[in-house]
Amino acid sequence: MTATVKPVASIPAAQEAGKAGQAGEVSKWKDPRYLALRNFAISISVFNIFGYTLLGWEQPYLWPIFAVLTGYATEATFETLSAWVEHRRPGYLGDSPKDTMAFFLPSHITALACNMLLYANNQWWPVMFCIVVAVSQKHVLRAPIKGKMRHFMNPSNLGIAVTLLVLGNWVSISPPYQFTEWANSYFRLMIPMIILTAGTVLNALLTKKTPLVVGWMGAFAIQAFVRHWIYGVQLNTALGVMTGVAFVLFSNYMITDPATTPSKPMNMFMFGSSVAFVYGILMAMNIVYTLFYALCIVCAIRGLGWWVAHFIAKRRQSQTASAVSAVSQGDARVGQQAVTS
Repeated sequence: MTATVKPVASIPAAQEAGKAGQAGEVSKWKDPRYLALRNFAISISVFNIFGYTLLGWEQPYLWPIFAVLTGYATEATFETLSAWVEHRRPGYLGDSPKDTMAFFLPSHITALACNMLLYANNQWWPVMFCIVVAVSQKHVLRAPIKGKMRHFMNPSNLGIAVTLLVLGNWVSISPPYQFTEWANSYFRLMIPMIILTAGTVLNALLTKKTPLVVGWMGAFAIQAFVRHWIYGVQLNTALGVMTGVAFVLFSNYMITDPATTPSKPMNMFMFGSSVAFVYGILMAMNIVYTLFYALCIVCAIRGLGWWVAHFIAKRRQSQTASAVSAVSQGDARVGQQAVTS
């Protein structure tokens, strides 16, 4: 009979390692990014339930379920392909069911947003097309951002914009009145206030995107005044857009996507302002569905900027390496000549 005795010093070390692992596990679920995703997924799910039962949304009742299943299937398919190409483990194969749930939160949000904001009468396939485009583009449209390949297009916004552009004869945005169709006068006023309050808390405490929202809304008001002075647009009409539920949803839940917007306050402010000014230009050109197209254009320019910065840095590294190589070769020649002489 034998016994294995561990050194005394290894026991506290093992305990400390276990505590560190537990702390890392706990901190992962307290990460503001995860909390924002989780709370957003819960809020948009609850909003869909209220929308179909209390507010009078006009899409068929089964479509949110179809949308979520389509989003999950698309995410799993493209993640499997990406993992195979990159020789890594698929992200949905987490260490626990909670990890798998966290992986599918973005596609859950994207699918419900696409179904909520599009109206295709009794045709499901345009909505399905939108969801597939929105979820799959994260694996295709990527840029080298801070040393990692990340998607730069807002998923649900790009899916909706592409669907409206390609399938405009079959689909349109959801009519704004549907968000308050069955509500009485008092409840109708409370709906945007509730959404605005919840979105403000989410962006202020978790996503930290308040500067982006401030830049977006401030520049939106400025472009309304500019269009009024230059083109004679009715000021109450240009500013009245800001009072609608659709605008509040866009401002607090779509344009503030943490994965496709800057992280520094000044950059966030400039991003939001840029979307508003592009909106004003598109409105002057009489282009419809302007909110979605404006955000798409700004995200695309930002992604292109990341690629340009990447190639410039790569070129500088190549030039630096060439210069260092030339200097070393020159030193070697000098050394050889000295030895020969």
